[in-house]
Amino acid sequence: LPIYSGGLGVLAGDHCKEASDMGIPMVGVSLLYRQGYLRQRIDSSGWQHDVPAKLDPHAEPTTQVVNDDGSPVLIEVDLDDGTGPLRLAVWQVQVGRVPIYLLDSDVDGNPEWTRELSSRLYGGDVEHRLRQEIILGIGGVRLLRRLGVAPAYWHANEGHAALHLLERAREHVAAGESFAGAVEKVRASSIFTTHTPVPAGHDIFTSEMMERYFHTYWGELGLSREEFLALGVHGDPTKGFNFTALALRLAANVNGVSEKHGEVSRQMWNDLWPGVAVADTPIISITNGVHLRTWISPTMRNLYERYLPRNWRERQEQSQVWETVLNIPDDEFWNAHQQCKQELIDEMDERARRRYAEGQFDAWQVLSSGPFQNANVLTLGFARRFATYKRATLLFKDIDRLAKIVTNPDHPVQIVFAGKAHPADEGGKGLIQEIYTRCRDPRLGGRVAFAEDYEMGLASLLVAGVDVWLNNPRYPLEASGTSGMKAAANGVPNCSILDGWWIEGWGEGDTNGWGIPSSTSEGDAQDVDEANRFYDVLENEVVPLYYGRQADGLPHDWIGLAKEAIRTVAPAFSSRRMLIDYVDKLYTPAARAGDLVGAGSASAPVDGAQR
Repeated sequence: LPIYSGGLGVLAGDHCKEASDMGIPMVGVSLLYRQGYLRQRIDSSGWQHDVPAKLDPHAEPTTQVVNDDGSPVLIEVDLDDGTGPLRLAVWQVQVGRVPIYLLDSDVDGNPEWTRELSSRLYGGDVEHRLRQEIILGIGGVRLLRRLGVAPAYWHANEGHAALHLLERAREHVAAGESFAGAVEKVRASSIFTTHTPVPAGHDIFTSEMMERYFHTYWGELGLSREEFLALGVHGDPTKGFNFTALALRLAANVNGVSEKHGEVSRQMWNDLWPGVAVADTPIISITNGVHLRTWISPTMRNLYERYLPRNWRERQEQSQVWETVLNIPDDEFWNAHQQCKQELIDEMDERARRRYAEGQFDAWQVLSSGPFQNANVLTLGFARRFATYKRATLLFKDIDRLAKIVTNPDHPVQIVFAGKAHPADEGGKGLIQEIYTRCRDPRLGGRVAFAEDYEMGLASLLVAGVDVWLNNPRYPLEASGTSGMKAAANGVPNCSILDGWWIEGWGEGDTNGWGIPSSTSEGDAQDVDEANRFYDVLENEVVPLYYGRQADGLPHDWIGLAKEAIRTVAPAFSSRRMLIDYVDKLYTPAARAGDLVGAGSASAPVDGAQR
């Protein structure tokens, strides 16, 4: 389902799949993005064009939720703009045991301009974004009430869902509570996860826009305009209404997504707790994890089935289960990895062939897509959202030194890039353009490729089919990262700036991958320092280890490091471990606290919908 764009959307899917595997009762709520996230088409100049996907819910694993009489369940929210209530249809996706409900504004009778409100992921302007978050937050609560779902705890990922906290407070006020009493009940049973320290990741709306959409709503909370707007203040009150600040005020159980990100978040948001020391700011850390059943390639999974304990899937978070990875014969391990590598190359070739056959894909574009990829050459992979802080072009800082590395006649290196830029991120699109055109630079000898239209299918092949996974964010802006976890679980070691999850995952002494310390310089000087550190590690450690073949032609030391990456990363950074942490540290305390303060539904839900 193309209702995700980057790591957070994929992580939400992994979260639901693991909850299903573990039998944790959970319900997900999102929007039905009929246009999904963009399909990427890159022109001959290297510029990204955003082609909307088209999602037909009747052709996807989505089922419309209907009443007992067969009529569609409709949820109403009011945008307070004079057009009257907006009606929302509901679609259900069954992820194993976990249902995900998707709200859809494309309903007959809605004003024409509102029918696409829920259709575009990351489309439109700031006001469009606010309307979507009204649908998600306020409409999401009303949806669950309509279906008779009474959560013991509520988990909001990022500020996009923050309005669900206000809607639940409104319910309690409507039932006779004061706003302060309502907040106490809502806070007790609410979990909020912040996923980024990057300012652009936090929704901020002007006071004027909030007043336009909530001028009747704050009265239902028993608040004045000033009291309502104060809920979203962070720092300078003239900067607007911050949805992350709102969520932090209305949720008592808060976490960042790695140990370092928890530390950064405590610093960022400490001012919301006056008089509290930064170290005591009530934001804990639960490091992200990945759904191993999804992300371990079929080839590697078959290998694990032969050598890991029989019930390894059910005990995947236990480190001792993975000790037997070390017993896999090196030749079998290498052959499996080489098969994954060839599958990636075959897919890249096929994608380029299809694009060429479609037309409007010239010889320069074919060259940029990697026609010279070779399974016997050391392959580095870099694939993720092209946000500027991720510095996708860092390795091109010294083009002559990079050329010397990739075109070494005895020990060549090839690099595969993939990723999409946000439709409004001109800087990110510029990075893609630079890489795409660099792929044609004769100095690089055809050793650099860009794989177009990055999505989960291509990602699955990349994390298993390259030899080394690169990541070079600007420290400390990588909240966690998850792609490197997926790579390591497939026996692909990381070579990364020590930031996000890799600070915890890296083995001291580079026993399971390579940790690049960040530079103390700033700006361009920092980029130069860190690029040189990558070049040094590639030249002096990565390349010699990969090409260090013994009499049987196998790189046994390399294989040992790859196995160590699996052994150390797979259990500690599985979504099974992540869910256990959420249950122990946040879900159970929130459910118990909610019971103590009577945080359940403020009014009896209307049941009768088929679900």
